[in-house]
Amino acid sequence: MIYLDNAATSLQKPKEVEEAVVRAFHTMGNPGRGAHEATLQAGRCVYQVREQLAELFHAEKGEQIAFTSNATEALNTAIFGLFHKGDHVITTVCEHNSVLRPLYRLQEEGVEVSILSADENGVLEYEKLPELVKENTKGIVITHASNLTGNITDLERIREVTESRDLLLVVDGSQTAGILPVDVQKQGIDIFCFTGHKGLLGPQGTGGLYVRPGVEICPLKVGGSGIHSFDREHPKAMPEHLEAGTLNVHGIAGLGGALDYLKKKGTEEILQRERQLLRRLEEQIREIPGIRFYGTPDGNRRVGILSFNMGEEDSAYVADWLYEEHGIAVRAGAHCAPLMHQTLGTTEQGAVRISVSHRNTEDEMDRTAGALWELAKLL
Repeated sequence: MIYLDNAATSLQKPKEVEEAVVRAFHTMGNPGRGAHEATLQAGRCVYQVREQLAELFHAEKGEQIAFTSNATEALNTAIFGLFHKGDHVITTVCEHNSVLRPLYRLQEEGVEVSILSADENGVLEYEKLPELVKENTKGIVITHASNLTGNITDLERIREVTESRDLLLVVDGSQTAGILPVDVQKQGIDIFCFTGHKGLLGPQGTGGLYVRPGVEICPLKVGGSGIHSFDREHPKAMPEHLEAGTLNVHGIAGLGGALDYLKKKGTEEILQRERQLLRRLEEQIREIPGIRFYGTPDGNRRVGILSFNMGEEDSAYVADWLYEEHGIAVRAGAHCAPLMHQTLGTTEQGAVRISVSHRNTEDEMDRTAGALWELAKLL
């Protein structure tokens, strides 16, 4: 199989991930729930991975990182914990349903929501953002990169608005953590939500959020924490404030192994490799009759995603044909990004999304290009 669906989940995990998970299975208990070696070992592991993530995202300290099961839970935690009836929130057409559906639910509870538009290439119309701000605007929730077009959000332009109006900035880093440089302090990010199983190359079921010191979030879940057991309320201090119940220690251990690999490999090298592979593919298929690409044509302003359609053919047929005939795994359909499809005019057709890993090869790009030319002749 040629796996080109890395925006959904990375498949080719580094060996460090598997080794760390297996080691955790045999040595780690429940962190914070005892004083024996198994629980202490788990606690040390969780602490270390917090520190690794804090270093990667340039957070103030590891305690500002709370673990969740994925970016969806992290975004739900941030959105439901920050915004309440009477508040106004700004988001964009680029967002995944992990942002949109929580905001739609809040709308029903009296939260106002405004949506920033994008142009025909899916590039946000930043100049329209200031006019969306109201007196009761509390924050902006925005993706760092679109999971459909791969377009990278210009966070500097967003920061100009959030800092001048004293707004919270909540960033969905699902498609960028481990790929693009993230400096939460320099970029003015108040909440950074991430998943462990995509660019971070860790196991599924891992993720979390960075919370800037001083930002208060009402926890999404409360319950066991291993500390302050006689208190009626959940602990107030981070990171326990946003963590209830047993953590996925085995998954977190694997995430730590992935972070070791990323530090050795270098995220800049990974990004450039992915862009190199996509350029090679795009150059070979650009002249296919009727092919339409989505997203900015500037590959340096996209992560490793290339979305397209072939004439009027249903995107699901193209994806199925590629896999059935050539073993090429891509993603088709709506990609949980309904407003972006409305913007691009692809609501009915969907889109074919190729998302590469730095571990893909030039030969795989060439074979994919050949398969698409073969399909074009059949169509």
